[in-house]
Amino acid sequence: MTGGRPLTAQAVADLVGGRLIGPGDVVVEAVATLERAGPANLSFLTSRRYAGAFRATRAGVVVLAEELAALPGEVRARILVPDAHRAITAVLAYLNPSPARSSGVHPTARLGTGVRLGHEVTIGAYAVLGAGVQLGDRVSIGPGAVLEGAVVAGDDCTIGPLVVCCAGTRLGRRVTIKAGAVLGGVGFGYISGRGGHTQIPHVGGCVVEDDVAIGSNSCIDRGSIDDTVVGEGTKIDNLVQLGHNVRVGRRCLLMAGVGVAGSTRLGDDVILAGQVGVTGHVSVGDRVRAAAQAGIAGDIPPDTEVSGFPARPNREFLRSQAVLYRLAPLLKDLEELARKRKAHA
Repeated sequence: MTGGRPLTAQAVADLVGGRLIGPGDVVVEAVATLERAGPANLSFLTSRRYAGAFRATRAGVVVLAEELAALPGEVRARILVPDAHRAITAVLAYLNPSPARSSGVHPTARLGTGVRLGHEVTIGAYAVLGAGVQLGDRVSIGPGAVLEGAVVAGDDCTIGPLVVCCAGTRLGRRVTIKAGAVLGGVGFGYISGRGGHTQIPHVGGCVVEDDVAIGSNSCIDRGSIDDTVVGEGTKIDNLVQLGHNVRVGRRCLLMAGVGVAGSTRLGDDVILAGQVGVTGHVSVGDRVRAAAQAGIAGDIPPDTEVSGFPARPNREFLRSQAVLYRLAPLLKDLEELARKRKAHA
């Protein structure tokens, strides 16, 4: 459960632009799931699969999609909206406002020569800023974070605890980086021979554009010669690896465990579900969607949904899986025929 400031059902309806059915004076103080909600809780319903939980819930108010308005249930007030997910997000933001933060540099932080700080910057305990670092206004640096020389972060960036931004990394505005991520490190590039493996120098940059979010323990390597670039509005989950020279388009979603090998290009609005792997030097077109654990080993045209390994169009993959499952009983029949033939030989 989560909450803060109490709201009436009518106030919730006004906040989300929904249609209220039931008394407007029902007061809620927190948001909870249908199963855990009590009379002072607001809950939400997004799918018919949870109709049983809706019938049994004790929630005082439920936000639900318009098409679910007729589902049976005993809640005192219903609020009908086109998109319950968006509506509940707005309520959560209202009930749980971001705490006010005080700006300033912690006395244990270390700032190198030529560091430039914008207005209302916050730098946490034991953070280290190398020479020539530039921070815009309202940037927040978490405890123990390291920004090596010449790192640039635009206005309103939030850099979490123990994040490392290697030399020359450039962040746009409103970039959020969660704890433990590493940006701009040397990529995994070697020339191999009888004498072993020789590291290829990586002199390119790591560029993260505006409104990007990067999850904990994700790693984005710098380019070898060209830059590695993450496009505007892209959201990256925890434990994601982007190799050197990768270019990620705008508004992409890269989910947990995704790995993208070097010099690959992702178009705009690409979605890679958990544990998708992409080999190097391929192109993934705009609006491609890859199902969990898909292995992309070649170019994918725009507007394609893929799954499986090697990744192929989703319907084709599902058909091949259905055929595969039918082979087991056929194999059993063949073995029985072979046994009978041998017996009569």
